[in-house]
Amino acid sequence: MEWNWKKFAFGAVTLTSAVTLAACSSGSGDKEKTASEDKKIVVSVDTGYVDYIKSIEADFEKENGVDIEIKEEGMIDTLDKLSTDGPTGAAPDVFLAPYDRVGGLGADGQVAEVKLGNEADYDETAKKLVTLDGKIYGAPAVVESLILYYNKDLIKEAPKTFDELMALQKDAKYAFSGENGKAVGFLANWTNFYYAYGLTAGYGGYVFGENGTKASDLGLANKGAVEGLTYAKSWYDTWPQGMQDATKAGDFITEQFTTGKTAAIIDGPWAAASLTEAGVNWGAAQIPTLANGGKYEAFGGGKAWVVSNYSKNMEVAQKFLDYVTNEANQSSFYDATQEIPANIKAREYATAKGNELTSAVIAQFANAQPMPNIPQMAEVWEPAATLFFDVASGNKKPEEAAKEAVSTIKEAIEQKYSE
Repeated sequence: MEWNWKKFAFGAVTLTSAVTLAACSSGSGDKEKTASEDKKIVVSVDTGYVDYIKSIEADFEKENGVDIEIKEEGMIDTLDKLSTDGPTGAAPDVFLAPYDRVGGLGADGQVAEVKLGNEADYDETAKKLVTLDGKIYGAPAVVESLILYYNKDLIKEAPKTFDELMALQKDAKYAFSGENGKAVGFLANWTNFYYAYGLTAGYGGYVFGENGTKASDLGLANKGAVEGLTYAKSWYDTWPQGMQDATKAGDFITEQFTTGKTAAIIDGPWAAASLTEAGVNWGAAQIPTLANGGKYEAFGGGKAWVVSNYSKNMEVAQKFLDYVTNEANQSSFYDATQEIPANIKAREYATAKGNELTSAVIAQFANAQPMPNIPQMAEVWEPAATLFFDVASGNKKPEEAAKEAVSTIKEAIEQKYSE
């Protein structure tokens, strides 16, 4: 779930000013040079996206009379250095950011408020992922969600309900060697809250109220959230001890699935390549309906194009956001990367390709909830993971564990933030 990206540094303002002054008393060649520098934007992208940007840059440059400079740098590296690189002119103009960072970067003044030039081509979930306090800080580029992977050599089709998954769990062929009464027919890494949230939400729990924007309203200990925890405990009672290890459960699940011992798991589209490399004859599908009849409402995630608030070319940067996220370029983005475009029309194009993984992600994203992008979300991950561990291990009853987690989160928020 990690990406890399590319950037280039602008000359210092003082240097630009000096060139401009020189141009006033020099020939037209210097004037043209200054104009060219003023009409350049730097686009930061990961190695895997360089060829895509190169394939679309020429038309944009011609239409707008600008030069695009492409350089490679890890996306998170770009974001982490923005506050220091920005003031010196070393930050790129345009780059990608995961949705859960967009709101915080906008609130901190690191990325600029933008307009959605292709607003009609986004669904509400995608729009919410880049919006904070009514302000838009990015153009949605990629959408992601967790899905169900299943081993086609073990089961003919994807289970449709969690009851069917439990039936697999009770099948003797999925018994776990070394732990009597334990099985690995279906596995899910619920001690990682990113994976567990779909279960919580499917039972009526939530992180923050008002669509993830009201940090004072925590819904991780309401009736539905407790019911979801109780249901999760019923699964942990059937799983091997290793599933309770918050640091190793993910690797345990992958190992069981890739060695043909597990029929179905929950994971993200980023897992597909490694599963193929491991030789698994896998299929992908929407996550089954929960035991209460609810949908597994996993977090909707992905990446958005954003503009540095330090950019000297805001107008051109905005035009690039509109250009790179239009239907044609989002469709070519899918062809180049197999990542799901946020643009709805381009998503329809991707669906028509008949790729099983693509169809599964798109179907699941339809039920996804926008991950809260307010800064307070940072205080949720660890206590929420501890919450599931405490219940899974039997250390605490669901209601007790939920109340303690909410108390911990509230205390952290009160100490670090003011509303």
